[in-house]
Amino acid sequence: MSHPDALISGAVRARSTSAGGQLGSSPDDGLALRVALSHASGFHLDVDVRLPGQGVSAIFGPSGCGKTTLLRCVAGLTRPATGRVTVGGQLWQDDAAGVWLPTHRRPLGMVFQEASLFAHLTVQGNLDYGQRRVPAAERRVSLEQAIELLGIGHLLARRPAGLSGGERQRVAIARALATSPRLLLMDEPLASLDAARKAELLPWFELLARELRIPILYVTHALDEVARLADHLLLLDGGRVRAHGPAAQLMARLDLARGHGDGAGVLLEGHVGAIDTDDHLLHLRFAGGELLCVHGPDAPPRALGQPVRVRVLARDVSLALSPAQDTSILNVLPATVQALTEDGPAQVLVALDLNGSTLLARITRKSAAALQVRPGLRVFAQVKGAAVLD
Repeated sequence: MSHPDALISGAVRARSTSAGGQLGSSPDDGLALRVALSHASGFHLDVDVRLPGQGVSAIFGPSGCGKTTLLRCVAGLTRPATGRVTVGGQLWQDDAAGVWLPTHRRPLGMVFQEASLFAHLTVQGNLDYGQRRVPAAERRVSLEQAIELLGIGHLLARRPAGLSGGERQRVAIARALATSPRLLLMDEPLASLDAARKAELLPWFELLARELRIPILYVTHALDEVARLADHLLLLDGGRVRAHGPAAQLMARLDLARGHGDGAGVLLEGHVGAIDTDDHLLHLRFAGGELLCVHGPDAPPRALGQPVRVRVLARDVSLALSPAQDTSILNVLPATVQALTEDGPAQVLVALDLNGSTLLARITRKSAAALQVRPGLRVFAQVKGAAVLD
């Protein structure tokens, strides 16, 4: 299968325009998304956050923490006891002012775990159905844009039964875009797919987030999806907001990373400094130095200077007091210990400063004691692997 970047010739820009006079105005015009909700349903959901106006805001947390309930409240599928929801200055709910817009009057698109396409319609028919929900004067995303963005032009004559799981989800997303939403809601859209279909679909999700100016609320319990897609991260625990902010900052926090197990790690953002075609290595230059990352022949093409995001897992970072000379590890970077915390009975999680960038390292308590690891200690971080998020 071709990578989506090779199929899309240009950026799709959905212009943000007014959806007409049916929606209330709000004094929160400078905020893309404001959600303040209180709801009791087996547990108490209590959320009050401001989220960005573009990119992906991932809602992350364990099962039963309120992720889907929050999404349903924003969509108007569940009515909370009290709440206020504004999107791009449009007021969708304000109980104090007696404002409540039902779901069909909220300009949003929704994608669930199951694609829920109409089995009796072709792909084209499903897309036409989505577009008919929006008056022609209020359409901001054309069917042609949605079809091109999701790479489904060759599927238009087929019915859902003849599509793979990944293809069905791409059609479901295109149908949601055909409604010209001001907000796109995704409730664990990859959860029902196997690893191969998930790997197939992730690049399309990245392209979607990159090319559209529509904010996306993305519910997931998978850290790899957060690392791959999220610009902003909202952590829920027991129905309450534990933290929210830029994904890279939150993933590097020791107090939050402790609960992530083998998924604990950081996101580093930099640019392509060089490409070694003989050894299939990409040189990532970032504030903390340079990382060599595997860049195989099947990876999407990269250009010098192109922004790149990589994920470095704490389990793949070890520490030394002096740089090793005879080692297979290519990435050895000088760093300073910021802080450390116990991570289970035998391990320690260490936060490292690399000239303003943060790495996490998971080492044994025995090793921490032998090296006398403490804040301020100068060390060398040995990075075994850094995954380029293609």
